[in-house]
Amino acid sequence: MRDVGTLLEALPYIREFHGKTVVIKYGGAAMEDAALREEFARDVVLLKYVGLNPIVVHGGGPEITSYMERLGMPVEFVGGLRVSSAETVEVAKMVLVGKVNKEIVLRLQRHGQPAVGLCGDDGSLFRVARRTGPGGEDIGFVGTIERVNIGVIEHVASDYIPVIASVGADRDGHSHNINADEAAGAVAGALGAYKVIFLTDVPGWLRDPADEASLVRQAGAEDVRAALSDLDGGMRPKLEACVEAIDAGVSAAHILDGRVPHSLLLELFTDAGVGTKIEEAT
Repeated sequence: MRDVGTLLEALPYIREFHGKTVVIKYGGAAMEDAALREEFARDVVLLKYVGLNPIVVHGGGPEITSYMERLGMPVEFVGGLRVSSAETVEVAKMVLVGKVNKEIVLRLQRHGQPAVGLCGDDGSLFRVARRTGPGGEDIGFVGTIERVNIGVIEHVASDYIPVIASVGADRDGHSHNINADEAAGAVAGALGAYKVIFLTDVPGWLRDPADEASLVRQAGAEDVRAALSDLDGGMRPKLEACVEAIDAGVSAAHILDGRVPHSLLLELFTDAGVGTKIEEAT
């Protein structure tokens, strides 16, 4: 009866989300732990089967760092953004496009749904311009997305689950590393997605990063904007991406703990939900 109750609880959410686009930024522990990788793939496949339109945008920061360290390359971050030389971008493309992306595609297919891997270069999916760090610092070949060619995604998503690696090129064809959180927010905003969801390694947005009891369960976009100037590290680009997506018309952005099995399903299909939910107004 408990299982029946769970299904009945999920029913109104399945009905509400049917046919809606949900952009999922995949990263952190959910990508690194073998068991969580399988759970994530099953969850995304389930979303497709019950009528949602899931789109996966991924990074792969720890794996890029691992390869850079093995090659003796310096690893540096500013405001949660990887400082990227031309050599760094080359490694990032090899890891993200050639390895991580294809592993995700194969995992989704193994669990029952065909998927297609993309990056910002495919069909001119992303056009980027070079950006600076939060304080105006030169951080190299790090791009900010100027345009998303949604036609590429829509064409693929009609039959497949799109899996998008966060790299792209500028007008002159120079490759740039793109923060995966920004990429997910930009994709969600361009598509007019119903929701954008960020999987991370903390319970959500913590007012005090050292205190999990300071979890913000719900916030308005204005509250987030006001807090951004005091934030540093990996949470800042996530919250910036949430605000940008909401400004572009996305109804809600969620930051979830990817270390929790099935956190994606718990947020979408249960009354309690998990993590932090950000909307235009609360």
